[in-house]
Amino acid sequence: MNNVVKLNQPVRNNWTDWRMMKDNRRRKLLVQYAPDRVRAKALKKNDVLPAEITEIGAKMLAEIPRDASLTRIRNRCAITSRPRGVVTRWRLSRIVWRHLADYNKLSGVQRAMW
Repeated sequence: MNNVVKLNQPVRNNWTDWRMMKDNRRRKLLVQYAPDRVRAKALKKNDVLPAEITEIGAKMLAEIPRDASLTRIRNRCAITSRPRGVVTRWRLSRIVWRHLADYNKLSGVQRAMW
């Protein structure tokens, strides 16, 4: 009786797991801080400007949250939240994509037959 799934438990969010929720938060931060980040990086990397201005750019870049960086974003499967083997066009992992394609649940996808 202990292994019965309780279906009457409330759902706290619509995400598959905490990793997907974290990735979504990072994507929102990226959109919010993208213009400031581009300006700060341009100031920091510019060799023509005086050193004081490049230091200001470095300080501005340090104040922006690290989660607002593009390298922190990971493509994940929309169903299982699997980070590897994601088919980009459908945002599904290769395993889920194959399963749905086998049962004709993806429009425009047909099993290879020869």
